[in-house]
Amino acid sequence: MRMRVRGPSGQSTVTLDESATVHDLQREIAQCTSLTSFDVKYGYPNLQPLELDQLESNQRISDIGINLNGEQLIVAQRETQREAQPSSLPISQPGPASQQPAQQSWISQTSQPSVDDPPEIASPDHAGTFVLRVMPDDNSCLFRAVGAAVMGDMDTMVELRSIVAGSIQSNPDEYSEAILGKKPDAYCQWIQNEESWGGAIELKILSEYFNIEICSIDVQTLHIFQFNEGAPTRCIVVYSGIHYDVLALSPSTPPYTRANPLADGDTKIFESVDPVVLEKAKELCQILQSKHYYTDTSGFLVRCNTCGGTFTGEKGATKHASETGHYDFGEAT
Repeated sequence: MRMRVRGPSGQSTVTLDESATVHDLQREIAQCTSLTSFDVKYGYPNLQPLELDQLESNQRISDIGINLNGEQLIVAQRETQREAQPSSLPISQPGPASQQPAQQSWISQTSQPSVDDPPEIASPDHAGTFVLRVMPDDNSCLFRAVGAAVMGDMDTMVELRSIVAGSIQSNPDEYSEAILGKKPDAYCQWIQNEESWGGAIELKILSEYFNIEICSIDVQTLHIFQFNEGAPTRCIVVYSGIHYDVLALSPSTPPYTRANPLADGDTKIFESVDPVVLEKAKELCQILQSKHYYTDTSGFLVRCNTCGGTFTGEKGATKHASETGHYDFGEAT
């Protein structure tokens, strides 16, 4: 029997003979997903839990009363047994510096444009639909977007912030005060605050930590910024100027124009050699651009919440912050 296994890191095909047991299936799922504790669902689009732990490990799969041949199994890490990632890992030497803004974190996220009906792009080559998975508007959107892709869970902000801080502390020559805009110890303390945004520095660190290429597409310009370029796999985040969302491939049926509204079966990590993924991502962002799903940070008016001064755009706010040490900004109304 053959079945597809979709986990946090992608999709695999599993082939088992008719004598295979529940234990054999659990072992195959663990090998495909690199998860040691997981929950399984089947029966897309009406997903139901497959309680493998409730079955006898030596029971044949053919005898459990569910026909899994040709089925798609959706696998997610079991929440109650999540293991924390280590806080630091040596990272490689940086490539050319990205031109994406390194830090938007001091502007309060109060003006993110909304998209009531996220665009959906058919991809027959992938037997699915590319869709924008919108992250909560809560100052941790970058960490949520990356976490949703690389860890299969957007609620991993604390872990990812800790990874960033640990990497900065482990690489003081690379992440100096000149690069960070403040002393490294102060930056590490600041980035672990849930109110602080992430930017290009965080994308670079996380891409190298997880050995994945992170592509960030700027909706306003449609420029693609690639972090850790050359890694074997990639994920794609969509940047609106003050907010990050994540691109997902949702399994669907022909003509592949409607994504599953639930993210359970999504694929968010793709092979870097697949050129179609970036083409579809850019096509989706062109639709977002036409809907003005971005904020022009060079021209909007911001107010310093510390002293009450108003400034034009990111440059004005950055200049004021460097002169005064005030980093608490919001949109002026």
